[in-house]
Amino acid sequence: MDILRRIHTFDNYILFTISRRIKNRYLDKAMPMITSLGNLGIIWIIIAGVLMINEERRLIGEVVLLTLIISTLVGEGIIKHIVRRARPCSYKESMHLLIDKPLSYSFPSGHTLSSFAVAEVLSAYFVQFRIIFLAIAFLIALSRIYLYVHYPTDVIAGMIIGIVCSKIVFIILQGGYLQGMILLDRIFTY
Repeated sequence: MDILRRIHTFDNYILFTISRRIKNRYLDKAMPMITSLGNLGIIWIIIAGVLMINEERRLIGEVVLLTLIISTLVGEGIIKHIVRRARPCSYKESMHLLIDKPLSYSFPSGHTLSSFAVAEVLSAYFVQFRIIFLAIAFLIALSRIYLYVHYPTDVIAGMIIGIVCSKIVFIILQGGYLQGMILLDRIFTY
């Protein structure tokens, strides 16, 4: 129980520090826009769509979508329902949120999990843009803490689980799934 108390103290300290020392009107405008990039994985779906338009990169777009699906299932479909952690904004009813209060559980951050999973996959294919993909994922992650809808440990766990999900996708692809995707792609293209 002591470790849970320490985690709770750490989380609350970071949230308090952000709300008292970092929070400002510029970030109050920017953070909702940044977090919206992660809503339903929209930024990653757009990137996948752009990739799929290009015949040479279509398969990469499909891998991005597969990664988004797997990471969403792991985070939103499984882990959140096992852990059932309430969001920090649930304890401060009087707090004015800059976005609508999410209805799902807090742990892990789904925005962060899917963003890091997809950013890792995209970085493997487009190494020259790795810093951009990871910066987008990191900003989305930070926005979740700033907006008081996640604890820092939700976001840290989302980063770790997201990276693990990306590795699982690559293991699946190396196991022959890629050949199956190429075959399906050929069937649907003709």
